[in-house]
Amino acid sequence: MTKVGYARVSSTTQNLDSQLEKLKNCEKIFKEQLSGTNLNRPQFKKMMDFLREGDVLYVTKLDRLARNTKDLLNIKHLLEQKSVKLIVTDQGIDTTTPVGNLLFGMLSVYAEFENDLRKENQRDGIFTARNRGVTFGRKKSVSTEQFLEIKKMRDDGFLIKQIMEKYKISKATTYRILSMQKEITLE
Repeated sequence: MTKVGYARVSSTTQNLDSQLEKLKNCEKIFKEQLSGTNLNRPQFKKMMDFLREGDVLYVTKLDRLARNTKDLLNIKHLLEQKSVKLIVTDQGIDTTTPVGNLLFGMLSVYAEFENDLRKENQRDGIFTARNRGVTFGRKKSVSTEQFLEIKKMRDDGFLIKQIMEKYKISKATTYRILSMQKEITLE
């Protein structure tokens, strides 16, 4: 029997330390910094391949495994087929017991609900910000006027390097500007 831990955060800016501290008694720990909505996670796949009959998989919370009920139930089924126990430390779930199975089902639905609420709040926040005039995405590297100047400079025989230096833009940006077909007029 091997105690296997799985720790996951959604992005590289988040920290795994608190999960790793809770999983320190595990003999093997798989760490991931990818969204839980993606089941094509390399470390998750390695962990599933690593697990053997009699092993125990430890995670701190159900949403570390997956973000929706269907995926969580599929993972639970795969673990059962391998005769691997699942223990969710922070939520007191042990799927080898009837109460643990009940908690697993209830909390997997709750984890999906919580994720849906987070997405809805994010959409609302974006909508509200846009209504206040907030723009998202990268700022344009050149203005409409500069765009026209760059096109004219190139037509006049200026080198790409000269344009890059004058407008402090990359080679890729310069070529992208020059490849744009639509005409822009100044208002």
